[in-house]
Amino acid sequence: MTSEYFPPTATRLPFLERAANTTRLHSGEPLLSPRIVLSLGNLPRKREITIDSNWPMSPSKVNPENPPWPVFRGYHEFSFAHATMGHRLPTILGKGIDDVIRTLNDQSGEDEIIDLVACIERMNILMAELSENATLRPIVDDDEADVTLWNKEIAKHFQGRTFMSAPWVFAEAYKYRRLRECFSVSKYWKDYDVFFRQKCDTFSRSQEAVFELSMRFAEVNQLPAEMDEQIAVEKERLMFHELTQICLWGNSTDLSLLIDMTEEQIKSLQSTGGDHLASTEKNILGNDLPQLWDTVKALKAAGGGRIDFVLDNAGFELYCDFVYADFLIQSGFAKEVRFHGKRYPWFVSDVTRKDWNWLLNTMVYGQLFDKVSDQERRSLKKLGMRWKEYEKQGKWIYEQHPFWCSGWTFWELHSEAPDLFLHLSRSDLVFFKGDLNHRKLTYDCAAPASTPFEKAIGPMASKDGAPKVCSLRTIKSDVVVGLGEGGDGTAKRLDKEEPGWKISGKYAVVLLSPGKPGKIVDLKS
Repeated sequence: MTSEYFPPTATRLPFLERAANTTRLHSGEPLLSPRIVLSLGNLPRKREITIDSNWPMSPSKVNPENPPWPVFRGYHEFSFAHATMGHRLPTILGKGIDDVIRTLNDQSGEDEIIDLVACIERMNILMAELSENATLRPIVDDDEADVTLWNKEIAKHFQGRTFMSAPWVFAEAYKYRRLRECFSVSKYWKDYDVFFRQKCDTFSRSQEAVFELSMRFAEVNQLPAEMDEQIAVEKERLMFHELTQICLWGNSTDLSLLIDMTEEQIKSLQSTGGDHLASTEKNILGNDLPQLWDTVKALKAAGGGRIDFVLDNAGFELYCDFVYADFLIQSGFAKEVRFHGKRYPWFVSDVTRKDWNWLLNTMVYGQLFDKVSDQERRSLKKLGMRWKEYEKQGKWIYEQHPFWCSGWTFWELHSEAPDLFLHLSRSDLVFFKGDLNHRKLTYDCAAPASTPFEKAIGPMASKDGAPKVCSLRTIKSDVVVGLGEGGDGTAKRLDKEEPGWKISGKYAVVLLSPGKPGKIVDLKS
């Protein structure tokens, strides 16, 4: 472990000086006396300690304040955690306050106005705490199902920690839970989503990519009956390959990273053309697509299975997830697809039930897009109607568990939410979409890039009952694992050639763990 993973020591006294001052304090002597200087010439020389010398930690020693590899914190100026906690989160919160003020100005009822003003005041308090790097306090009991999850973790592991000194993945999640609290304790605004306008607007600006897909997939995809079986399988494999990439790169529209992005830049990120996909596959640094294909092919041979998606972003990414899930149903890979969303607004653009309903209904009934042909409009409506029918038939199921909006990483899923772990264990394949889910799978640690994915996700691969897990992630933060034996060299080369490669969204991973089917003996062990 390198010294950069520890808090700054500029304000600390050396051990001998501190001990000497303690003696003086009790004797009444002045504290500012000359330092004792010792010669250390006969001791072993100082050595640089590398990150992997004592890591990963043994599972018995792992906890949220003591992850398996060194953890990223807001005071680490070399990390994206520093930029997020110091700049991005205040900017996001400021935009949220602006959104609420816009809503406030549209109100006429006095009670609603007074209640919403109180929400704004609580948001301003949160902004001040962020700016002042305040200590993390317990979550107010606002009748949400996750209060116990949050306060247990704070009390057990983060007493006295601040926004900048707590592990980044926890501190960032805590900020969004506090934002939820600003509204959940109100009378009239409990379900208010400060990001809803942004999510809708970003989808409306994705027009070109939306209709690129709707015009291709509005009609049910069926291979000709007379097609040679081997050719049919290969054609299906190629389509699966491309749709997996579309589902993967749809993550490029994470709103928290697109705060100031232009419409043209969004279009570039969302390009779904074949040439674009072929050129971007070389940027999938950890690529288990062949193993993923073998997995779904086996499911089809068995008559189709259950596939789960732990969702990431609303809007265009959710739309891509739907296109992908539709293909999995039509092709016989899946009989049932379960989608796991968030119970309330989370990390700007994460999917809530409201986002799910809005997308389907705006496709069928909405007038969101102008300057489109009747044929394009009909294609979008037909897709939406088919997807709504999947819901009615029970082929698509939306779910939301309190654990997804907690501060715990997924290493603790089996112990803190055993019901959810058991539920996922019944799935044949679980897709975890996006950067945040990947960070929580891997404990958001500074693990070497060569670390096998199966090792990095710990209990989600090793516990009895662990399902097959596939992470579809465009890389937007510091943690990178699963790049193979030469992964450390790849990471070092990119560090030198492209210093911002870990946050650019240019690179991605498609990583698959085999799972550990079997009887779940003790979920809390």
